[in-house]
Amino acid sequence: MIKRKHMAVLAAAGFVLASLAGCSGGKETETKQETTQTEAATTAAEAKAEAKSGDKKYVVGLAMNTQTNPFFVDVKDGVQKAADELGVELYITDAQDDPAIQMKDVENLITKKPDCIIIDTCDSDAIVSSIEACNEAGIPVLTMDREASGGEVVSHIGYDAIKSGKLAGEYLVDTLGGKGNIVEIQGIMGTNVAQSRSKGFNEAISQHPDMKIVACQVADFDRAKGMSVMENILQANDHIDGLYAANDEMLLGALEAIEAAGRLDEITMIGCDAIDDTIEAIKAGKVNATIAEPPFFLGKAIMTAAYNHLQGKDVDKYVILDNELVTADNVNELVTKE
Repeated sequence: MIKRKHMAVLAAAGFVLASLAGCSGGKETETKQETTQTEAATTAAEAKAEAKSGDKKYVVGLAMNTQTNPFFVDVKDGVQKAADELGVELYITDAQDDPAIQMKDVENLITKKPDCIIIDTCDSDAIVSSIEACNEAGIPVLTMDREASGGEVVSHIGYDAIKSGKLAGEYLVDTLGGKGNIVEIQGIMGTNVAQSRSKGFNEAISQHPDMKIVACQVADFDRAKGMSVMENILQANDHIDGLYAANDEMLLGALEAIEAAGRLDEITMIGCDAIDDTIEAIKAGKVNATIAEPPFFLGKAIMTAAYNHLQGKDVDKYVILDNELVTADNVNELVTKE
């Protein structure tokens, strides 16, 4: 997916988990990310050296929530890349954004008796029973991106979703001069990520009484649903100044509806994730901004954390990676993942 040249701190935060201050529970806490790129490279090299030194070859289950969203395709690719480097065998499942399917996926992974299971949850509440089943089976669990509401988890690694929402809200406030009619398109509200992105966005907008949210609808992080939802919103609202979609897939769907309605010049648009299609839309002048949360490095970070745990090393209970605003001003500083 996308990585900024000066965002080496993301890789550092992922690969040097043992050096970060540990936190308890599932609550969001501040995590220091002052590790240097050199230290990150050293830690990754040491892990690779250990993997090649004749140690046990680990088997890890990877329960993905979906493999149709480009963001999560890159997350999976990051996990696979790290697994290949560390000599880890992966069992990968795809829940197709269905919590019931993911529950069955985890059940099947448990029967394979892997050394640990990594879960990218479809639904923060629904996954709890699956994590508890892993706990009962004595299989360590790590989660990424979307948190679980319960169960014992070795480590969670993700991005600051509240910060992403705030960055988006502040961008619209600054761009529109603190006034205007705003549309919010929300993701899967059963996930902490969708809830937090919406919370951060609304906190930023609520500070400005002349910024009015005229429509707020759910599109489940899905491009087709984003288009359908936006079509309805456009028909019901003659004047819209700004749009925030909680991920880029929904944003791109909304963009199709806005273009078809001939209202592209009217609406300032921002999404989240910085997937390739959105970056190209920013370069083309069709989308104004997005929030970068590089998925490839998230995948590498969680796989490295799992490996370190299996090696008996300490890993943080909770790690937050960094994110940032991407606009036409800095989009050309981005490069594809290595």
